[in-house]
Amino acid sequence: MFKKILIANRGEIALRIIRTCREMGIKTVAVYSTVDKNSLHVRFADEAVCIGPAPSKDSYLNIPNIISAAEITGVDGIHPGYGFLAENAKFAQVCKDYNIKFLGPSPEIIEAMGDKSTAKENMKKAGVPTIPGSDGLLSSVEEAKRIAKEIGYPVILKATAGGGGRGMRLVWKEEEIESAFQQASQEAGAAFGNPGLYLEKYIQNPRHVEIQVVGDQFGNVCHLSERDCSIQRRHQKLVEECPSPVLTPEIREKMGEAAIKAAKYVNYEGVGTVEFLLDEDGSFYFMEMNTRIQVEHPVTEEIFLYDLIKEQIKVHAGIPISGKNYYPTGRYAMEVRINAEDPYNDFRPCPGEITEFHLPGGHGVRVDSHAYKGYVVPANYDSMIAKLIVSAFSREEVIDKMSRALEEFVIEGVKTTIPFHRKLMKDERFRKGQYSTKFLQEFSF
Repeated sequence: MFKKILIANRGEIALRIIRTCREMGIKTVAVYSTVDKNSLHVRFADEAVCIGPAPSKDSYLNIPNIISAAEITGVDGIHPGYGFLAENAKFAQVCKDYNIKFLGPSPEIIEAMGDKSTAKENMKKAGVPTIPGSDGLLSSVEEAKRIAKEIGYPVILKATAGGGGRGMRLVWKEEEIESAFQQASQEAGAAFGNPGLYLEKYIQNPRHVEIQVVGDQFGNVCHLSERDCSIQRRHQKLVEECPSPVLTPEIREKMGEAAIKAAKYVNYEGVGTVEFLLDEDGSFYFMEMNTRIQVEHPVTEEIFLYDLIKEQIKVHAGIPISGKNYYPTGRYAMEVRINAEDPYNDFRPCPGEITEFHLPGGHGVRVDSHAYKGYVVPANYDSMIAKLIVSAFSREEVIDKMSRALEEFVIEGVKTTIPFHRKLMKDERFRKGQYSTKFLQEFSF
């Protein structure tokens, strides 16, 4: 077992990892930028090292500074959390070169699943359903036009190294494809340093459903069922729940089997998710694999009373998993992301000082947050400041409990997504589970 772990991240996920490490008797090292010196993860870690100024490239993405902090403090493991360097194969390789265990999959696995075009090809070989589209990266606009004509419009152009909706363009007819190709390629090159694109058939009104998987060092893989993440703005999730309101036991089992196939094909080690698009007719297609812990992992934890961070640490310490697959058995859970954003102004980020901060409580209510009264939300990073998770024994109870908890949640000084979530919980279509990834385009707020 690890003796000391450095958390190469910030905010709520760094604090979440510190808590589990402390319960396991593992010492922790926090790293922080100058703007994060008063963050709770710095206060509650056993040691803390400043790794640079506020910009991510100079701190949380600065591999030499993070490795220096790891060497100075004598850690035997580095947990990357999510975002930043969590899916960076180069960082995983550097950790390996310095004989520090990276608490994530190997560089080879990250490369096999991190590049979306490569991942799609691997999944085809593994026998996992994939969306019709290009075989690998597009070489030209002409190739894109030919494939689009074969599979039929609408199609979507995607950056192979993309995320968060960047480098992505929806094309409804051939006349639009040339300009969309150029725009997506330029955007991808600027955002990710890789202008490569691939093309897929556009699935209309899909659900975004992901399967949580865990793999050990001995070739064993299990899944912990699904999370429905279809409530999104700009391809970024706002609400996650389990079980999905639309999955039948048959589809759930098939999707779980497909996720296991995907993970086993690349000899997956660690926690991760295999993400699918679910069509209106019940067909599902591989979208991508996230080779890290997810923001929404507490949903699964509350369903199965299962500490995923603890399991992740044990797996990377060489402890085998049980190999048992988990299915929902009467428990329901939902998470909403509380972001420092103005939902009345296209979810524009709203950094600043929190002047009042009161957390909800009660049975079945959990809040993961690094914020507090007087905390200054920096403009340099993701705007999420808290996650509110509730659990109960029916979906109706979960929504009612979430509504009550949101009424108790008080944050002043910055605008947040709390008013949006309060209204969403009262929406009849949402309460009936009648939503897709396009829901917010039709949601009046």
